[in-house]
Amino acid sequence: MKIPGLRRSEEKIGGVVFFGRTLDKIRLHTQGQLPADYNRGTGFDARVCRFLGIEYPRLVRRVQEGGTDEQIFGWCIRNGRKPTDEEILFFNSFLAKRGWRDETSEKLEQMKRARGFAHRTDIQTFFDFHRADEEQD
Repeated sequence: MKIPGLRRSEEKIGGVVFFGRTLDKIRLHTQGQLPADYNRGTGFDARVCRFLGIEYPRLVRRVQEGGTDEQIFGWCIRNGRKPTDEEILFFNSFLAKRGWRDETSEKLEQMKRARGFAHRTDIQTFFDFHRADEEQD
């Protein structure tokens, strides 16, 4: 389902994938524009928050105060932790490959079937799934 204002999973803020999407989901939910079936604060949102050492409710409050993505990222590394470039590389690689030959592969296959994507062999990761789902009319 295409949602205006929701960026792709692989887009980076501060070098970190998915962080921008987490911010978009918070903003869209606050505006009442995020579908109820989109998870918030769990899944990849929770992983990003743990990686940055920030609790999701604190991030929500900070986003609601306003500011650019970069300002909010800066707040996260000042109030949580500042990962090294190598940690960011590992984290990005890990998140980008979730669903591909790992313990979440069956969940991805279930989600593909539920959305009518069972035949789509090009969808091998959750990032691929997000992209395909959002390109649907």
